[in-house]
Order: sequence, then C-alpha cells, then structure tokens
Amino acid sequence: MEKANESIRCSVTSCRHHCTSKDYCSLQTVQIGTHEYCPTEDQCTDCKSFALK
Repeated sequence: MEKANESIRCSVTSCRHHCTSKDYCSLQTVQIGTHEYCPTEDQCTDCKSFALK
C-alpha cells in the first residue's frame, strides 16, 4: 500500500511513485536534476526519481 508523502506534491499520474488517491509522491525523497547545461526555466528541470508505471 502506498503512503502519500505530503511534503512532495506530484501530479504525474504515469509515475510508479504517484499516489493514486492523492496528488502526492509516495517516496521519502526525490532527486531533481536538469537536462540543460544552464537551466533558466522550470521546464528545464526534471524529476530524476520518475519511474514509468
């Protein structure tokens, strides 16, 4: 059974760690990264903890 971590909000329903009953992540911590050399916008950042369902 998944336990929502109410410190980490998430709306990515295709992620294995997304709580199906609430828009939260079930992980204790997440890794955030970037795919850009010098990110300047929020679209340049990524959740490196994402795992496809």
